[in-house]
Amino acid sequence: MDWKGLEGLLSGVNKYSTGFGRIWLSLVFVFRVLVFVVAAERVWSDEQKDFDCNTLMPGCANACYNHTFPISHIRLWALQLIFVTCPTFMVVMHVWYREDRERKYQAKHGEGARLYDNPGQKHGGLWWTYLLSLIFKTGIEILFLYLLHYLYANFNMPRKVSCDMWPCQHNVQCYIVRPTEKRIFTYFMVGASAVCVVLNVCEILYLLAMRVVRRSHYRSSSSRRVQREACGEPYCTECTDLPMTTYRSSNLTKELKPE
Repeated sequence: MDWKGLEGLLSGVNKYSTGFGRIWLSLVFVFRVLVFVVAAERVWSDEQKDFDCNTLMPGCANACYNHTFPISHIRLWALQLIFVTCPTFMVVMHVWYREDRERKYQAKHGEGARLYDNPGQKHGGLWWTYLLSLIFKTGIEILFLYLLHYLYANFNMPRKVSCDMWPCQHNVQCYIVRPTEKRIFTYFMVGASAVCVVLNVCEILYLLAMRVVRRSHYRSSSSRRVQREACGEPYCTECTDLPMTTYRSSNLTKELKPE
């Protein structure tokens, strides 16, 4: 694994994330990706090789293994990490698109011209991209948690499983190697995924709350500005509680001169 590339990618995504998003990224890359690469793959490396059944019937052990492990935990988690991290990179690509438009706009209208105040600021389309990426990540996390729970009841890893499907001629007992270790890693990955879901929900609520506050502040400022413009008296009693910062300095000087 290229750790410098991973660090650069993490730093690039962090620039456009909120506080909750930075915590989420750290949790994904440190407690999920690193654990997955360093430890989890080794724990499941003997999953099929040491899956022993008390039968010599050809094909029976493979049939029982396929029934017990319809989808490998490792492949399922790898697919989950891919789907969960892709929406985050969509935000980075949207910012790159904005920066490219900014460069083309400046090349056409001069260096001082600006199309965006800040290409990485979450306003307009970028805010919607960020919000949709959070919703998509949350949905993917919940979907994979449900799928893992559906395939392996209560995320359990039993020591012994029974199998009576064809080509087995009778009820066969099969034994999973190191079930306790596999169960611990399963609970760890499920717990990390659940924490990521909570962080995503908190970030969604934070974004919505901040947008409501900004809209409320914008409407309040617009209402005050319209009221000041409609009022012609500098010392109107109905406008004394309104801020005077929007008055132009020239008009304010003219109004304060004695008659």
